[in-house]
Amino acid sequence: MTQHYWQGELITDTEAALRLDALEDWVPRVLVEPLNPLVVIAACDRLSGVLTDQDHAVRTGLASRLAELGISDHEVSQTLSDIAAALQRKSLERKLVRELGGVTPQRLARFDFRATVFEAWAPVGLLAHVAPGNAPAAGALSVVEGLLTGNVNIIKASGGDGQVTQDLLAALAAQDPTGAIAARLIVLNFSSSRTEWLAKMCEPADAIAVWGGEEALTGITNLLRPGARLVDWGPKLSFGYLTADTWSDEDTLVNLAQDVCRLDQQACSSPQVIYLDTEDTAELFSFAERFAAVLAGVVPKTEIREPGLQEWAEISNTVLVAQQEQHLGLTKVLIAPDGSWRVLADTRSALQASPLYRTIWVKPLPREKIVATLRPMRRYLQTTGLAASRPDTAVLSRAFFAAGVQRITLPGEMLGGYDGEPHDGVYALQRYSRRIDAQLDERFAADASLDDLAAVAVLPPPPGAVTSKDDFDSFQDGPNVAEVFFRSGGSTGAPKLSMFSWADYHEHMRSGAEGLLAAGFDPRTDRSMNLFFGGRLYGGFSSFFSVLETLEAVQFPMAAQDDHAAVAESIVANGVNTLLGMPSYLLRVFTEGAEVLRRYRGVRKIFYGGEHLAAGQERWLREEFGVELIRSGAYGSVDAGPLGYQCPHSGPRVHHLFTDVQTLEILAMDADRPAAPGETGRLVFSSYTRRGQRLDRYEIGDLGRWIEGGCGCGRRTPRFELLGRFGDIFRIGSYFMNYQRFVTTAQDAFDYAGDVQVVLDSSDRGESLLLRLQQGLVPDDAERAFLAGYGDLADAVERERVLSFAVETVPPERFERTAASGKLRSVVDRRVRNV
Repeated sequence: MTQHYWQGELITDTEAALRLDALEDWVPRVLVEPLNPLVVIAACDRLSGVLTDQDHAVRTGLASRLAELGISDHEVSQTLSDIAAALQRKSLERKLVRELGGVTPQRLARFDFRATVFEAWAPVGLLAHVAPGNAPAAGALSVVEGLLTGNVNIIKASGGDGQVTQDLLAALAAQDPTGAIAARLIVLNFSSSRTEWLAKMCEPADAIAVWGGEEALTGITNLLRPGARLVDWGPKLSFGYLTADTWSDEDTLVNLAQDVCRLDQQACSSPQVIYLDTEDTAELFSFAERFAAVLAGVVPKTEIREPGLQEWAEISNTVLVAQQEQHLGLTKVLIAPDGSWRVLADTRSALQASPLYRTIWVKPLPREKIVATLRPMRRYLQTTGLAASRPDTAVLSRAFFAAGVQRITLPGEMLGGYDGEPHDGVYALQRYSRRIDAQLDERFAADASLDDLAAVAVLPPPPGAVTSKDDFDSFQDGPNVAEVFFRSGGSTGAPKLSMFSWADYHEHMRSGAEGLLAAGFDPRTDRSMNLFFGGRLYGGFSSFFSVLETLEAVQFPMAAQDDHAAVAESIVANGVNTLLGMPSYLLRVFTEGAEVLRRYRGVRKIFYGGEHLAAGQERWLREEFGVELIRSGAYGSVDAGPLGYQCPHSGPRVHHLFTDVQTLEILAMDADRPAAPGETGRLVFSSYTRRGQRLDRYEIGDLGRWIEGGCGCGRRTPRFELLGRFGDIFRIGSYFMNYQRFVTTAQDAFDYAGDVQVVLDSSDRGESLLLRLQQGLVPDDAERAFLAGYGDLADAVERERVLSFAVETVPPERFERTAASGKLRSVVDRRVRNV
């Protein structure tokens, strides 16, 4: 009994007929929930892995289905391998980026940060597919493209499909734990003679993708409702073209013969004609004989299928006519003794379809007649396998493109391709999508994406164990596809080399630009100076350079310079009103350039990163220099990229998550389980759009907690509060102490706004804790204040006497900093053995 797949269920003919009657009613309910293409990619990648497992039930089941269709074992294996390759994450990511501009093209985002105009790619809606009969995987892969573009997909599988399409797509849906893919999938198995079912399936469709001949296309066209789109993957013709300096080359002829033999010429890119750049009949017939000899040697090495009765009838009729025309000198017919191949030389240039199954026409076509001869057939032209010299290749390619050819390649490569290649001259994902835009007002000046104001679908974390910073190198296994390399500053451990593809880098810089916009940067009016550190593979300066470039903002890329007073002079001289840099560096600029900057009072905004500004430091900048806005420019790291951003309603350490590139888990301190609401936990990120280096469940080294409830800015992205680093909590003198307690104690006791550094050491006399503060305080007074304000410290020092404690005041240059980024090392542990 025939079964059909309907949104995750196998149903009967009777049930399918009832549901077809209500097709128009339930489609809107599915479309209202957008489908993130990253969900589709993840499921496809998992299915790809399943299909490469020779013993997996899904693969063996599909292999059995294909074998029942009369397909040889070799071709079955090749078909499944090709499907697995097409479903790999890297293939689909490249396809999305190439065809729709990014891996999240459905985001309604600004393309120009100076204008409140938002654009996105949206699904057409209900996308119907009428699958071909000669390519078992084509219909299923078309549906995958429909899913990547967020459509609801209904497909009529070919009558000779043997349920391959249904089984493959059901297996794909099973790889998606969210159920979103299944909700967008309907696979119907019925004969084309059931025209009433075809009408019910196609009439509500917003677009129909169809394979087939003229008759099939005409029939589907008649079913289109007004405004619906016909995506015509109709029959195409391909051919080889050889110039005089290549048509005697043995390798060229062997390669072309292999193209003729592959898939029995069933593919649209298979050659059906070989054209020669000549009008000489003798040369034409001579070439036909040479090629026949080559073809005779290639066919026995190729796995081939015998034609059916109908196909044999067409071959026989074609050959018979050609043989009759030999008497007129128009043709020359060469046939294998066993009938396995046929070479039909014809003196007439008109493009002519072959009856396939290793039947090839050989025709003359001098280069000056290419356009005139082929242009009338332009709607059918696809691939040219061109063998010519370098100069001729350039000239002839232009002629073929002018005639209507869509693809030029080499003999032997006609059935090949590359990830993201246009199909029949167009991008499939664009044909399955529509471009939408929203043109809004100043209320949205700080919004980079309208999606952040709607319900945000956060992707679930990937499977697998949590990876700590110490095991960061484990992310570097496998093929290296990275092009951009940065080394972390080493503030939370040994420096790590992070790898990005250029696509990763630009994606992350786009996120950084969106975060800076949300934080209050205005690219229309702000004149910024980039004062982050750079060089030695550190990415701070270059990253913010690219962020500001993405925003098309005015930028003075000065970088952190040792002459702080000169930097202050440059700020004034260039009318800079916005600074970006590390807090400790910016404070030195304001300290050493205080007189100049007090008079100027033109710095209105400060965006910092890498460290935090204390409340007293912020107050000093506002009161002394007139700074109005002080905010984190981004929370991120060199190894994991941009992680969070602030908005005007964010507290000093509160950030929104960059949901377009990151998934965040906050796990308990003592186990890999979610921390309780409001509880401090370990921040674990998954950078799910990274290609150069996949970071899955990466423990960044920071602590934080979720912030519940909505944000006053209206964004629905999750919020979290940073609560220090793992290194901020250290054990000494049998006590666990927290660096942040020393910072807050200094602020509370002295209204202190300078740097705080803890130095741990040990000797034969025991362990010691030295607290470094900036000059201006009396060390003895400071010691008493810390012992009075921090109970655990007093217990260790005074009651148990297991720790010696001292305070020293030093100039700014005495504080130890990381070499690359210039960040303050909050805790310097010099003990021989860390406790």
